[in-house]
Amino acid sequence: MSSLSLAVRDANTMLRRNLLHARRYPSLTLNLLLTPIMMLLLFVYIFGDVMSAGIGGGGGGRSAYIAYIVPGILLLTVGSTVIGAAVSVSTDMTEGIIARFRTMAIHRGSVIIGHVIGSVLQVLASLVLVGAVAVAIGFRSTDATALEWLAAFGLLALFALAFTWIAVGMGLASPNAEAAGNMAMPLILLPLISSAFIPVETMPGWFRPIAEYQPFTPAIETLRGLLLGTEIGHNGWLAVAWCLALTALGYLWSKSLFGRDPAAH
Repeated sequence: MSSLSLAVRDANTMLRRNLLHARRYPSLTLNLLLTPIMMLLLFVYIFGDVMSAGIGGGGGGRSAYIAYIVPGILLLTVGSTVIGAAVSVSTDMTEGIIARFRTMAIHRGSVIIGHVIGSVLQVLASLVLVGAVAVAIGFRSTDATALEWLAAFGLLALFALAFTWIAVGMGLASPNAEAAGNMAMPLILLPLISSAFIPVETMPGWFRPIAEYQPFTPAIETLRGLLLGTEIGHNGWLAVAWCLALTALGYLWSKSLFGRDPAAH
């Protein structure tokens, strides 16, 4: 077998291992998945009528606010679910299984690749579940074409890949699983200070740059444009640029940390 075939075989083995762990121990994934669902239900049914008053002239009521926040909730789902990758990688590093894998005749990067692919698949499954909840409580996107839906799915998948690599780097850099979970908390906090719940222009002037100059806001605005027909402008290119930059950064960071001498971990 060629080196590429061996790498693909080993990565597939590690992917099956990670998916098996996720199926046997679903509590972490379920806990992370509950965060965006609870945020969706909280903001729709508790704050929906009040929050909708400040969006689009306040004439749409709760249904208009559901449409407004669902793109942000989907991005929040990505940020919350990939925390599981950080915890899982850190657990592998601290429990010694990585050291055992290093002594085996397997492709060196297959362990991390298995974590990345497994996490992306879990994120996509979580997005489907959260999207189903959103539809059940009234979210509709009747004007979006099939191409726009495909573009929205592609953006979410690219975002999931980018933040999974960042989460893997966080897991490799953390001394234990608890520290990995804490280090990855900004992946949940950043969507909360973006345009997910209120328009950026309604924020205080000193706070607005924090919401504007981060990866979540352009991605959220791009999703709104694709699913709801709002203006996308330059946000589409910014969202893709953020994804590519974060993917490259996370990959290089993870590769550097994983390639260190095991005694340094």
